[in-house]
This record gives sequence, C-alpha cells and structure tokens, in this order.
Amino acid sequence: MKKHNFYAGPSILSEYTIKNTADAVTNFAGTGLSILEISHRSKEFTAVIEEANSLVKELLEIPQGYEVLFLGGGASMQFCMVPFNLLNKKAAYLETGTWAVNAIKEAKLFGEVDVVASSKEANFSYIPKGYTIPEDADYFHFTSNNTIYGTEMRYDPDTKIRLVADMSSDIFSRPVDISKYDVIYAGAQKNLAPAGVTIVIVREDALGHVDRVIPTMLDYRTHVKKGSMFNTPPCLPIYSALQTLKFYKELGGIKVLEKMDIEKAAILYDAIDNSKMFVGTARPEDRSIMNVCFVMKEEYKELEPQFNEFAASQGMVGIKGHRSVGGFRASIYNAMPKSSVEALVAAMKEFEKKH
Repeated sequence: MKKHNFYAGPSILSEYTIKNTADAVTNFAGTGLSILEISHRSKEFTAVIEEANSLVKELLEIPQGYEVLFLGGGASMQFCMVPFNLLNKKAAYLETGTWAVNAIKEAKLFGEVDVVASSKEANFSYIPKGYTIPEDADYFHFTSNNTIYGTEMRYDPDTKIRLVADMSSDIFSRPVDISKYDVIYAGAQKNLAPAGVTIVIVREDALGHVDRVIPTMLDYRTHVKKGSMFNTPPCLPIYSALQTLKFYKELGGIKVLEKMDIEKAAILYDAIDNSKMFVGTARPEDRSIMNVCFVMKEEYKELEPQFNEFAASQGMVGIKGHRSVGGFRASIYNAMPKSSVEALVAAMKEFEKKH
C-alpha cells in the first residue's frame, strides 16, 4: 500500500531527492566512493556546495551583499547565534508558538528582549496584528510558520530596524523579498533535505556591530570567510538539499511551488470547513499552507484515536497532532503530492459517513 507521509519533520522528500541521494550513497559523482566517505575538500564535493549555494541564491532571488551558509546545529542553534551576532542591548520578538518561545529564551541570555506581541493566551491559534516594533531595538525576530499550531505569516513585515526570520518550515514555499531581511535561517528537515544542515542567509553588513567577543564557531563571519567549510560540513544533507533545489528549479521555481501548495491546502481546509465532524484550530486568516491542524468537534472527541487508526489503515502516517494541541496535523510540504492530500480527504469523508 502507498504510504502518505504527513510527518512534520523530518518529513517527506521528493522521489527525485531520495533516488539521487541513494545513488550517491553507493557511488558519488562517478568517484567509486560513497558521499558518506568522500572528503569535503574534494573537487567533487566542493562542486556540490557551490552549486547548492548558487541555486539557493537563484531560486530566492537573493541580491548582492548576502551570503548563503550551510551550518550544523539546526534552527535551535540559530536561536543563540542570532543574538550572539546581532544583539547589542535590546531585541524585539514576536511570540507565536513553541519555537518563538525557545528563541526568546535564548535571546534573553544576551540582552533585553521586548516581546512586542503574543498569541499565547489563545494557545497560539492566531498571528498577532497591530503591534509596535521599537525603533531602538537591534533587530526584530519572527517565526514565519508555526508547525505545532498551524499558523503562518505569508508576508514580509516592514520594519525600520534589522529583520530576522526563522523560516524553517516554509522556506521555498513563497517568494520572499530578501532585501528586507538581515538574517533568514531554516532547518532543512521540512522543505529541503534530511535533518543535519541549516541554511542561513545573512546580510554581510549586518555583522561586526556587537561589542562582545563571539566564539569562533558561533560567529557568522567565520563561516562567510570559509564558505561554510570552516569545519567539516554535513555532506549528505547538503547533497540532498542540492537535489531538492534542482528539483524545484525543474518544476519552475518558487511561484510554481507556491501555487501547488495553496491548491493542496485549499483542498484540505475546504474539507475541514465543510465537515460535520472536524474543525480547524487556527484562525482562518492566519492558516498555514504547510501544516494543517484540526481536531474533532466536542461531540465526536472520543473518536479521535479511532480516526488515527483508520487513517493508518489507509496508508496515512504522521497525522497525529502535537501533544500541546491534540487532534491531527497534516504537514503538506512542497514534496507532498496532491494525491496524498486527496487520499486524506477521502479517508475523513469515509470515516464521517461511518460515524
């Protein structure tokens, strides 16, 4: 039976990425060696990281003055690297979910943090609006997509100060005006590659303005200077990322991906909104097109475990909601085919009919 992979991360990858990565594990670039054992200094791997860098710049239309880095440590490492490199006295943060909370906690180790707005009181079911960003802050940080709660900011905020975004779970799903940002970071394990590499897009002139001494490995300038090769980079995830980037380019780029993602999300949200049994948890105007979160209406609550079992019998994996929200979560990243979304909708309708 075909498996429909709705895991939130590590998550579905395109067949193109999986097949090409598997081939490279056996024989990388005709070297007779595996990508798992090749030197990161070899001309074959240097070509991989250079092409990946170039494709990120091309697909996201990154202007001059920015560097693309491939780093370890996940987005969680960026929670401290950002303030280490950018926070002198005060930073402003938007609190929209678990990962924003974690980023705020780390930033407080480096200076004052002004939480400009929060949706915590409503279990992060919406994105706050109408807040004021203090102009004396060193930067404003937001999390563009909240995987656990299914909310998303599909726009680039206007600020008079430096702008930083955690785009781990929705990068490459919409065009972004990179020129508005000073740092964008994204763990690869949602829309790009297996876990193990993090993409960081950094404006070079944003660096070097803090008073503190920064440890070598945590200084963005170290990695800019060495082209992400200061230490051994995560070669396999970078190779997989390159395959995904090539696949995105073949499909037609970011605008094509966005159109596909919006269409998939609309199919699923339409089924939820027209259901007698299921209901969405995020406010409609802030719904994510990457992570669709929903529960059963109060009178059907006790059937949730049964639906999980039924969905599993239909080949669905990873649709159980995060423990802090409950219910269900369908992660429908770029690699998710429309047919899998349609299969989930069919399972929901069949279950509803039976009960």
